Amino acid sequence: MSTENLTSERILEATEEVLRRYGPAKATVVDVARLLGVSHGSVYRHFRTKAALREAVTARWLRRTEVALAELTDGSPAPGPEKLRSWLLALFDSKRHKAGDDPELFATFSVLIDESSGVVEDHLAELTGQLTRIIDAGVRAGEFSAEDPAEAAAAVFAATDRFHDPAHAPEWRRPTVEAEFTAVADLLLRGLRP
Repeated sequence: MSTENLTSERILEATEEVLRRYGPAKATVVDVARLLGVSHGSVYRHFRTKAALREAVTARWLRRTEVALAELTDGSPAPGPEKLRSWLLALFDSKRHKAGDDPELFATFSVLIDESSGVVEDHLAELTGQLTRIIDAGVRAGEFSAEDPAEAAAAVFAATDRFHDPAHAPEWRRPTVEAEFTAVADLLLRGLRP
């Protein structure tokens, strides 16, 4: 690949592939450059450090979930309770599929997430912001009762932690997990009723 065609997005795609192959402990910027057919200096022109590259690829991976959920948050005309349940289920499904469909990459990103606290904080803020918008709209429509939608959103997010925090990924394979999710979602929706 010529360096003229080298974009940050292409570097991030290649980095994801290198991480999938070698894992976070062994993957290097040189491996990324080799896959792209450029010098490692070309990669460093886009990402000043290895840490910056790892943070950017982590943010990209997390952003996929944010974008999918934003479509439910802002694009769905569904009533508040239905939208909230759909959003929580979509978050759970997204995390569960990432863990099950590509376990090596999921494990890699679980390591990278621990290194990228600012990226993770931004991700969590985006997700709780989406929940806040759903709950706030439901309050305005008379579908939910919450004095402080942001506080309610934080509580909902915390209450559903085991269905989206990667630390709980081994539990997501249990045959009872969907029933457990439904029970928690039902309880939360009852608690938000006016």
